[in-house]
Amino acid sequence: QVQLVESGGGLVQAGGSLRLSCAASGRTFSSYCMGWFRQAPGKEREFVAAISWGGGRTDYADSVKGRFTISRDNVQNTVYLQMNGLKPEDTAVYYCAATREPSSWDTARAYNYWGQGTQVTVSS
Repeated sequence: QVQLVESGGGLVQAGGSLRLSCAASGRTFSSYCMGWFRQAPGKEREFVAAISWGGGRTDYADSVKGRFTISRDNVQNTVYLQMNGLKPEDTAVYYCAATREPSSWDTARAYNYWGQGTQVTVSS
């Protein structure tokens, strides 16, 4: 079992930055690949970024490449999403999730554990 708690969301102006954190419980954090997803009102949940067990491999949605950076700290059992150059279209609830299936880590159904989400709002 893995329990995930996100934090760091908020209201920011376009062009600004936020860093999301996701704290994981349990001693098996380093055995999971971690992902960030987001869901805007009226839209489906979409993949944002993912990171491998040790942090050596990452993947990003095209819409956030070059602006967002995912990282993890396996000592602190935390995964981060640094978001720079935020745009109004980045407004959504952001969720972190854990999976042991990296082959399909850009799909929500691959993930077994989810956090409760944190709201990010970008004003124009």
